[in-house]
Amino acid sequence: MSMIDLAAAAAALPQAWRSQILGRVGAGANFKVLRMDGSAYPDETHDFDEALLVLDGQMNLSFADQVVAVPAGSVYLVPAGQPHAVAPGSHGTLIIIDC
Repeated sequence: MSMIDLAAAAAALPQAWRSQILGRVGAGANFKVLRMDGSAYPDETHDFDEALLVLDGQMNLSFADQVVAVPAGSVYLVPAGQPHAVAPGSHGTLIIIDC
C-alpha cells in the first residue's frame, strides 16, 4: 500500500493539462492527476468511459450545445464516444480515472 499527496503531485507537474498516471487500479484503470490553469482544452473523444473528479477549483466541461460547471468535490462521468472539451476558466486539480 502507498499514500499519495494529490495536491503535491499536481503542484509538481511541469505544466498544466499534462496528466500523470499515479497508479492503476482494478482491471487496469488508470488513476491520473492533472492541473488546470484557466485555459481551455480542445475537444476530444475516447473509446472508453472517463471519470473526471474535481479535487479543488472548478472544471467547465463543454459539450456541443452546453457547458456544465463541475465544482470541487464532484465527479462527471463521460461515456465512451461522447465528444467533450474544457471551457476557459477551469482551474484547480483534476483526478481522471479511465481504462
